[in-house]
Amino acid sequence: MTTHADPDGRLAAFGTQLIEVHHWLREELALLQDNVDAFLDGTGGRPRELRAHCLTFCSALERHHTGEDTGAFPVLAERLPELRPVIAQLEEDHQLVAGILRKIEELVGGLDDPAELGEGEADKVRAELDGLAAIMESHFTFEERRVVTALNELKVPGWTESRPGFLLTTEP
Repeated sequence: MTTHADPDGRLAAFGTQLIEVHHWLREELALLQDNVDAFLDGTGGRPRELRAHCLTFCSALERHHTGEDTGAFPVLAERLPELRPVIAQLEEDHQLVAGILRKIEELVGGLDDPAELGEGEADKVRAELDGLAAIMESHFTFEERRVVTALNELKVPGWTESRPGFLLTTEP
C-alpha cells in the first residue's frame, strides 16, 4: 500500500485507502456471484450460508456508501466546490445501488432449494448480481478517477485519528 504521511506521521492518503476498500468490495461481490452460481447449480452451500453472505456483503456496501454520503462527500463538497456535480452523480449511483441491493436481498431471501427454483427465478438472481457488478465497476472507476486525488490531499483531523466510516470493511 502506498501511503502519504504528514509531518506527525499520520496517514493522509484516504483516496488510496478508498481504492483498497473498492478492491475488497469487488472481490466480495465476485465471491458472492460464485457462491450464488454454485448454489443455483446445485453444487454450493446451504441457503442459510448464502443468505448470510449476501446480507453481509449488502450491509458492507451500504455502510460504505452511507459513510461517503455522510462523511467524505460533505467534506469534499465544502472544501472543493468544483466536485459538487461529481458528488451528486455518485450519490445518485448510491441510490440506484441501494435499490438493487434491496432486490438482491429479497431474491436471495427466497432461496431455499435450488431444485425448486424455476429457471426464471435463478436467472433473476444472476441478472441482479450481474447488474450490480456492472454498476459498481462503473461507479468505483468514476469515483476513483475523480475523487481519489482530492481525498489524498485532505487533512481531516478526525480521520487521521481513526479510519473514517467510508473506509471500513467491517463493523467498527
